[in-house]
Amino acid sequence: VSLVESGGDLVQTGGSLRLSCVTSGFRFVAYDYAIAWFRQAPGKEREAVACNGNVVDSSFYADSVKGRFALSIDNVSDTVYLQMNNLKPEDTAVYSCAVELGTSKWSCKYPWSYYDYWGQGTQVAVSP
Repeated sequence: VSLVESGGDLVQTGGSLRLSCVTSGFRFVAYDYAIAWFRQAPGKEREAVACNGNVVDSSFYADSVKGRFALSIDNVSDTVYLQMNNLKPEDTAVYSCAVELGTSKWSCKYPWSYYDYWGQGTQVAVSP
């Protein structure tokens, strides 16, 4: 299993970005799965931004991104997206996608360490 993120960039406050997480080694249509985006800013702990999947109890968005970010899954290309609108300087971080496969039940409240597969991350920087 491989996850490769891209789409990070330097943008101004109020701008938009769409992050991609291209997966390989499995097909979403063939598995029970949970998918999440996490971010980590310098000097801060990694935090969950968005989470969903066909076995999660309920989808999740961090309060700080609700109404601005949207997670979507393309089952044809097995790519996960994070659309980020109205970006703020506090959104500056390294964003990573994570996948858990083959589980019959999952909670988006689980910490990052519970996920089995991770990408390398993509840097997002938002200037004031």
